[in-house]
Amino acid sequence: MNENNPLIKVSMEIILHAGDANGLIDEAFACAEQYDFAQAFSRLKEAEDQITLAHQAQTTIIQSEMAGTTYEPCILFNHAQDTLMTVATELRIAKRCIQMFKLIYQNTKEGGK
Repeated sequence: MNENNPLIKVSMEIILHAGDANGLIDEAFACAEQYDFAQAFSRLKEAEDQITLAHQAQTTIIQSEMAGTTYEPCILFNHAQDTLMTVATELRIAKRCIQMFKLIYQNTKEGGK
């Protein structure tokens, strides 16, 4: 692997932000388990911000390639993209799950009103 390959730096940036998002998703679920939905949704927003940063890093490379830049193949970049896609999907599902949990909690708490 060529240490000067720009994909390595971008890959690590993507993995870092996606990993941070994943941790925030876990925190959001922990907040929801304590019925602290405001904090849960706050963590999900932070996770979304991290996913956006990761996606922006990826987009920079894609746009650069479309403009004619060629890169040495990099398995780490493939891994980074896979990580980003997986965590982005987890975020989408977490938002729905926590929202449903909140609605169930509210309906149960209010006696099904």
